[in-house]
Amino acid sequence: MKSYYKSPLGIIRIESTENGISSLVFFDEAEGAEYRADFQVSPFTTQIDEYFNGNRKIFDLPLDLKGTEFQKRVWSELLKIPYGKTISYKELALRLGDLKVIRAAGTANGSNPVSIIVPCHRVIGSDGSLTGYAGGLWRKKWLLDHESKDLLLF
Repeated sequence: MKSYYKSPLGIIRIESTENGISSLVFFDEAEGAEYRADFQVSPFTTQIDEYFNGNRKIFDLPLDLKGTEFQKRVWSELLKIPYGKTISYKELALRLGDLKVIRAAGTANGSNPVSIIVPCHRVIGSDGSLTGYAGGLWRKKWLLDHESKDLLLF
């Protein structure tokens, strides 16, 4: 099933199977012809709304992630990064048990099919720089700012 969600960062295409969300990606207006405004509210959109409204820090949604075993290990590590926190690509590789996989971990991070929910935006350069984000660096910055702002309220 394919559906669309209008977020503060643009339109998000959500694809799901009977097992859960398989893809959640931002797209630019070039793909806008596919956008359907008659999108029905679902548990997926409710939780995404709550995230953007600052009322959800952890998603509780079924995922149907397709990838290699290594990619799935990386994505599993991403799910462990707390809301409002970041880690470096080096830290990600160390969490996977081998600094030598840093490039492969970065590639797997960039291949994450379910942005926001599997928080690939929380991985940054060792020097604190915002590097790589399939949805665009401006969206990565917005998401990190959104999450850090919400932490200041508590």
